Amino acid sequence: MTERIDSAQNPRIKATARLRERRARKQTNQILIDGGREILRAIESGVEFVEAYSCESLLHGADARAALGALQRADVRVTETSEAAYAKIGFGERDEGVVAVARRPALSLDALRTPSRPLIAVIEGVEKPGNLGAILRSADAAGIDAIIVADARGDIYGPNAIRASLGAIFTRPVVEATSAATLDWLVRSGVTVLVATPEAERLYTEVSYSDPVAIVLGAEASGVSDIWLTSPCVGVKLPMRGRVDSLNVSTAAAVLFYEALRQRESASRV
Repeated sequence: MTERIDSAQNPRIKATARLRERRARKQTNQILIDGGREILRAIESGVEFVEAYSCESLLHGADARAALGALQRADVRVTETSEAAYAKIGFGERDEGVVAVARRPALSLDALRTPSRPLIAVIEGVEKPGNLGAILRSADAAGIDAIIVADARGDIYGPNAIRASLGAIFTRPVVEATSAATLDWLVRSGVTVLVATPEAERLYTEVSYSDPVAIVLGAEASGVSDIWLTSPCVGVKLPMRGRVDSLNVSTAAAVLFYEALRQRESASRV
């Protein structure tokens, strides 16, 4: 018989709702995943699930139903809820009637495994979930091998960031580290470090992305920190022909990622 919770005051419902707060996620080492696509991508990537909740009357969309079925096949405990109970843990207007609790993924630099000629994205100090999510989607689409989030200012596994990424945060290896540790690891790994900065002399099209490369991007307001502005890092810039002096960081990321993809695919056809 399927387990069911009707009360919004149920202790499990209240504990799950608290996972929308960063403090609770940190204390429990658990994250909340909303949405069918996001849950499916987490399952496909081997994320460890704790439990899930669904509300049949609110369940809509093929992805949501596919996610519910996948959770059940994976022997994840799925609890049916009333609309009142589900309203306590759901995502509001964008909710699809299924939400899951999972262990927070934890991957270190030392445990990161990449191809012999990796293409790595380093995202430093980006705080807005929307920007982070958009960068992760572009990284997935362009075939970035790994993403390192350096000196994170927000919770990269917060529900808003996961939803903004459409689950792309689960499709590629993602590591959190300090900028200093990241630069040290890149240098030791023989990776060329290309840093997006408006002060650079070279255009982003004037450098090669064919060798092992890391593309470093900073927050829009402050840019990258000084550690990335010295040797052995190489600065690159995007041309700005209009009156504005900066692009959204996710837009800049997409341009750089696809230039790297273009060069690599062109080289492979030679």
